[in-house]
Amino acid sequence: MTSSDTARVDKITAPYGSWKSPITAEVVSSAGKRLEGIAVAGDGRLVWIETRPDEGGRAVLVKEPIKPEDEPLEIIPPDFAARTLALEYGGGAFTVSKDMVIFSNYEDQRLYKQSIGDLPPVPLTPDYDGPVVCYADGVFDHHFKRYITIMEDRRQSSIKPTMSIAAIEIKDGEIQEPKELVVGNDFYAFPRIDNTGKRMAWIEWSHPNMPWDRAELWVGYFSENGDLRERICVAGGDLKLVESPTEPKWSPKGELFFVNDRENGFWNIYKWIEPKNEIVPIYTLDAEFTRPMWGFGISSYDFIENNEKDHNILASYRKNGRSYLGILDNSESTFSVLDIPFTDIDNIVVGCGCLYIEAASGSHPLSLAKVTLNESHSKVKEVSIIWCSSPEITKYESNFSLPEIIEFPTVVPGENAYAYFYPPANPSYQASLQEKPPLLVESHGGPTCEARGILNLNIQYWTSRGWAFLDVNYGGSTGYGRKYRERLLGKWGIVDVNDCCSCTEILVAGGKVDGKRLCITGESAGGYTALACLAFRDTFKAGASLYGIADLSLLKAEIPKFESHYIDNLVGDENAFFQRSPFNFVDEFTCPVILFQGLDDKIVPPGQAYKIYKALKDKGLPVALVQYEGEQHGFRKAENIKFTIEQQMMFFARTVGQFQLADPISPIKIDNLD
Repeated sequence: MTSSDTARVDKITAPYGSWKSPITAEVVSSAGKRLEGIAVAGDGRLVWIETRPDEGGRAVLVKEPIKPEDEPLEIIPPDFAARTLALEYGGGAFTVSKDMVIFSNYEDQRLYKQSIGDLPPVPLTPDYDGPVVCYADGVFDHHFKRYITIMEDRRQSSIKPTMSIAAIEIKDGEIQEPKELVVGNDFYAFPRIDNTGKRMAWIEWSHPNMPWDRAELWVGYFSENGDLRERICVAGGDLKLVESPTEPKWSPKGELFFVNDRENGFWNIYKWIEPKNEIVPIYTLDAEFTRPMWGFGISSYDFIENNEKDHNILASYRKNGRSYLGILDNSESTFSVLDIPFTDIDNIVVGCGCLYIEAASGSHPLSLAKVTLNESHSKVKEVSIIWCSSPEITKYESNFSLPEIIEFPTVVPGENAYAYFYPPANPSYQASLQEKPPLLVESHGGPTCEARGILNLNIQYWTSRGWAFLDVNYGGSTGYGRKYRERLLGKWGIVDVNDCCSCTEILVAGGKVDGKRLCITGESAGGYTALACLAFRDTFKAGASLYGIADLSLLKAEIPKFESHYIDNLVGDENAFFQRSPFNFVDEFTCPVILFQGLDDKIVPPGQAYKIYKALKDKGLPVALVQYEGEQHGFRKAENIKFTIEQQMMFFARTVGQFQLADPISPIKIDNLD
């Protein structure tokens, strides 16, 4: 008997899907903490926002402790939450300078200032009788003793608010009316002031573009009274060029760097040559040095001083489904990759003698890592975890399914797409050799986002119970350059649907999954793709939509300003809006559907879910609708996260599973089935 035969004998033989796992829905929901921004305080320690499902999704400002064994310091009181609703997606909700923090409070959307360690926070901006003015992505302007921020004003219209770059004086005990510095365009982001206080860079863009389609980088020069007396368009002003500059930053030497995709269609790091008003790429690579700006406050690179050399750039890029961290030599245009135990990196900031990164991998959950380099900054000296979304996750390590990167052909000859495949994994169980596992396919949101291949307990919940899981980076996903991202323009509901179905069919043909037990799920835009797959293809046997889109025309009529033209670019003319709306083809649905919806959702309003629920119910298909009071676009409360994953599992088990669940889950009523 071989060792592999012995291993099979030691395991319990049970049908896929029926395996008992220690990764429960409670474990998943408790590990649902998320990060929403990082910055370094004056003493060199990190400050960040973490969202806590067990506190109703509250966004809490915390600070790195002095001793690693101590708990992080909570900065704001329990009745405050650091979260902005600017652009609905938020981000960039706080800024730190020395020991002072300014943050946007969720309940009233006002800005508050507070010295770290002192209470309570003091309001900085007026109360406009409700959360009708939002602030994000702010910076301190020490030269004029003020705070410069993006301001979104909804007082005249909640659907079409105005946006500007505004300045707010910082005076003790005084509430200040914001003064607009830059106005006239549809959107602004990344106001950044150089260390002399004489210049400010920013990004702006206008309809019908999203910031990753076309944008402009500007630099303005301050007059003696703090107004902008002169402005120069650095990049994006030439309509003959298609480019989307983003993330401007001033180096300690006063040079302006930013990320742009002018040369090769990939976001690389550029430098502005001020006397000539020219831009040059610092390092050219077919890889992405940033990500689409769905929220404010992105920080994909920072500056690090290397002895007597120029200030080099600490940066990360994504290529072929993974991230790389390294030092970009500003003078020699070389990139030296650093050896770290992570394959996925988001935000980066430089601290005192170290750097901080948001990082993860297939075996590491989302974490904040402190990385110390050697004296020459050429190698990693030490990596320590200062925060983890699930600190006790290592106890479940034997149950982890590691992602396999798949590159597969699409329906268009010569074009490939990408996905992460997770096979079933549980050290205590095996299925019979004759059985193939059920498959759950996930279509990510955005749709200009990316499946990342990191340790996600939501995925492990399924694989440890005997499911296979497929996370698809269909055409239109970020991480693969502009050309790949633009595959979806005018073809949303076609390219994404084809890619999800094609990869699934390849897995079936390869004998990796059971072709009779194929399910699909998705959130937001991913929920639309899931519903479109069920309406227009017969690949899947059941599906779930989490705050997804059923009627594209209804979405267009209700969608907030930020995305109001995005959907036109993705879909096309009126006929396409009709032809690609799952609601208009309810008669084509042939399988069960479960829907989950937050009743306070402003991005995909609740009417979408109810409308298709009622239509499917009237058609006679098995269907269920779960609605959550107090939830917006994306579920933040632990009890709702838990209930959602459990009811998806129960729904699929009852409709296509052919197995009994090991977990004691109370089923909800399924119309036309119970």
